[in-house]
Amino acid sequence: MTVHESTLSRRTFVKGSLAGVALAGAAGSALYGCAPKAEETAKDGAAATSDQIAWSQCNVNCGGNCVFQWHSRDGKIVYMESDNTGDADLQARACLRGRSMRRWINSPDRLLYPMKRVGKRGEGKFEQISWDEAIDTIASELKRVIDTYGNEAIYVNYATGMYSTTGRNPSKRLLSLLGGFINQGYDYSTHMMSAVMPYMFGSDKEKGSVYSPYDNVNASSFSEAERASDLVVMFGNSPAETRMGGANAVWDFAKVREAVNGRGGKIINIDYRLNESASGHPDEWLPIRPGTDAALCSAIAHEWIANGQVNKEFLDKYCVGYDEDTMPESAKGQNKSYKDYIMGTGYDMVEKTPEWAAPITQISADKIRELAAAIAAAKAPFICQGWGSQRHTNGEDTARAISMLPILIGQLGLPGTNTGQREAEPPTYLVGSLPFKNPIKTAIPVYQWVNAVDHGKDMTATNAGIIGADKLGSDIKFLWNYAGNCITNQHGDINYTHEVLQDESKLEFILVWDTVMTDSAKYADILLPDAMRSEQLNMQTQGYSEYYTAVVVGGPAQEAPGECRTSYDVCADIADKFGKKDEYTEGRTQEEWIQHLYEEGAKADGKMPTWDEIKAQGIYKRALEPSIGLKDFRDDPAKNPLGTPSGKIEIYSEQLATIAATWELKEDEVINPIPVFTPGFQGYGSVTDEYPLYCSGFHHKSRTHSSFGFIPELEAVARQQLWINPMDADPRGIKDGDKVAVKSPAGEIRIEAKVTPRIVPGTIGIPQGAWHKADMGGDRVDEGACVNTLTTYKPTPLAKGNGPAHSIIAQVTKA
Repeated sequence: MTVHESTLSRRTFVKGSLAGVALAGAAGSALYGCAPKAEETAKDGAAATSDQIAWSQCNVNCGGNCVFQWHSRDGKIVYMESDNTGDADLQARACLRGRSMRRWINSPDRLLYPMKRVGKRGEGKFEQISWDEAIDTIASELKRVIDTYGNEAIYVNYATGMYSTTGRNPSKRLLSLLGGFINQGYDYSTHMMSAVMPYMFGSDKEKGSVYSPYDNVNASSFSEAERASDLVVMFGNSPAETRMGGANAVWDFAKVREAVNGRGGKIINIDYRLNESASGHPDEWLPIRPGTDAALCSAIAHEWIANGQVNKEFLDKYCVGYDEDTMPESAKGQNKSYKDYIMGTGYDMVEKTPEWAAPITQISADKIRELAAAIAAAKAPFICQGWGSQRHTNGEDTARAISMLPILIGQLGLPGTNTGQREAEPPTYLVGSLPFKNPIKTAIPVYQWVNAVDHGKDMTATNAGIIGADKLGSDIKFLWNYAGNCITNQHGDINYTHEVLQDESKLEFILVWDTVMTDSAKYADILLPDAMRSEQLNMQTQGYSEYYTAVVVGGPAQEAPGECRTSYDVCADIADKFGKKDEYTEGRTQEEWIQHLYEEGAKADGKMPTWDEIKAQGIYKRALEPSIGLKDFRDDPAKNPLGTPSGKIEIYSEQLATIAATWELKEDEVINPIPVFTPGFQGYGSVTDEYPLYCSGFHHKSRTHSSFGFIPELEAVARQQLWINPMDADPRGIKDGDKVAVKSPAGEIRIEAKVTPRIVPGTIGIPQGAWHKADMGGDRVDEGACVNTLTTYKPTPLAKGNGPAHSIIAQVTKA
């Protein structure tokens, strides 16, 4: 039990942590669950002395895992402070949405009891049942599906509503002991990038460095840009919206902005919106049509080649496929090089001049030349891309095209530079998670799960991107969904997905485990109420965003309401039905597992506090040194090769050329061995008279994906609004604040209009993560304005990923 009297905690929590602890109280608005005024000013009163403090974290998927100090009274959370320990440069302070977590924990909408479905899937009609009935039903269905179809019929759906050492892994540990489950390939955040970038930067760890979007090997830290860069160019990267809070990249970016500007440098934001990061500093916003970043990069490349600004020495030494000199033998003499493509002697015979790119990107030719000159002139350009740029139907090409910029001028692996990828993530994780070992190695690209329900047994490596096997052994029959809203809300093409899920002969059983009734939860056959992390002993490391490392241990701050239980305990009960409880628990409670995992991490690290010390102080954290992406490779490519077939950066990939020639691709699907610009499905050039506007989703500051999306106070202060330029709004008679109808080939929503010049003309923007609210037995018009009502379910060619998230065509009219 780590709840303790506040008078004790303020004397003891600094031991073993950073020196120079600041003990200033964190006051704030009651809206966000912070200290009320009366309590803030109390001096030695009963209210001040009776509070208990429990440390915890914001465990949702923004990357921060910012720190909470819950103040409880009479067993109930009454308010929170955030991190007030250590130097101001290293305080993991929660953002405003995180500070509203008390509204979530104590929400009247909390799920309180196990329930079973009594209506059709998606209707949200349930009746309360006992835990015994719920566990018996789950165990029975698991056994039936395994006996009938095998373990490859079980799929743990992609879900990111809970990050904790004991968050998602109890489920996976249980299922692994029962014979396993189909694995997730890639993720919704980096789907296209994760699939394609290994062909450029490596995938074979036996040969050398392997690409990951989640490390500090393939990208440089923001702290390196702060230290040494004189120009930062950001493609679709807005940490002020996607990664808010003091334990997140927005704080790193603020320091980058101040440092770069302070030495006379500049930050350029390339985005179809004047996003919150771009609007927060006085440098340049370069508006671009969404999905056309690769066209811009191709035109910049043309300028550098035409002006003799490429670093030919670097390209010859470190790369394959820039020009004929470094092409692999299989492609020599065929005009297949990157230079051939750019200069108009390649497969399409189109020269990629700024004049060619201007009508595609909506950026003038002169501005493209100006940008090319600025990057070429910089001493240490830090080029990075957010994950939105690759979340298009041409995202595989876009991700590589952006990385071509530092490659062409040899500006990577050097001080102040980056690889074109998103800024690096922390390399040091102080504690591990509940262990499991899945005996099944087969994986499906996460966006393919609906297809795997509909026709999984027909899906192969060459027609569906199946990983680790030639084909799937079964359709998915059992869907296990813990702390996630990706069955419908966060997945894509909700109307189509609804149709598949309505057919109970396909997906035979759905288990959903959550804290409130999400749209995805409405499709459960059994719906379980989870205890929140602040209602149990919780431990988590620092997340994956701001460049520091930490661990927090604390809780429970209050008892879980109703019959909510921890997933670990429930999984132990299910394991008991199979005679595997002892194997599952290894004789440990969840609290004992957390202590075990902490002590293992502390032993390996050698610097962390003892278990008793971390329980008393709640938090331990420390700074990390800046990192330079691919520095070892740049310093000595022979000693530190990449994990590509050549050991070099493969601008031209023979592996991709083979895939393009051998995979079963539809007529409109193309896989390219070099980074090119392709419009993509519902991308550039696809608008019609019926759907004359491009439409893209974007992350919203009031939500982390769909987390927090049901809290009324947040909905009121940061409303769900369609961004539309006056040039598009005026001819339609749309005024700011009007209710409008948005229709795409996939569906229709209602949403409030935000008429603003902060978005490029011809494109509308819709914040993702809003909760779907439609009569699925009626007109299916979504009054909640979830962008995935509008997305068409069409996985991308190579990654088989969620590119349609930002590739939509639409029409807007007054509602």
